[in-house]
Amino acid sequence: DVQLVESGGGLVQPGGSLRLSCAASGFTFSAYWMYWVRQAPGKGLEWVSLISTGGSYSRYADSVKGRFTISRDNAKNTVYLQMNSLKPEDTALYYCVRYPRFTDDIATMSAVRGMDYWGKGTLVNISS
Repeated sequence: DVQLVESGGGLVQPGGSLRLSCAASGFTFSAYWMYWVRQAPGKGLEWVSLISTGGSYSRYADSVKGRFTISRDNAKNTVYLQMNSLKPEDTALYYCVRYPRFTDDIATMSAVRGMDYWGKGTLVNISS
């Protein structure tokens, strides 16, 4: 069975850091682009970051650029999101998403939500 299991969320003060991990299994991890998507309380889905299959290409939403870093370890079937200089507006449920090709369209990713392309999420709460 395909599994995407996020971890690393928690309560952090503004300005702090967190490192999210997403452990993948049940599919050929290195063949998939990987994404982090978040949903703040009462708001819609927001694409945060993406990384190519080999890890050489990445992209970030303007809201997190310069503060977040995505990486992946194909030997460990894991994708990471290092989050620094956290702000209250980063508070959200963070999802790990797999997709077989590049997309930066949240609607495309949303279309496969509920299938085995999304993890269950890890909660990040930035508050003093």
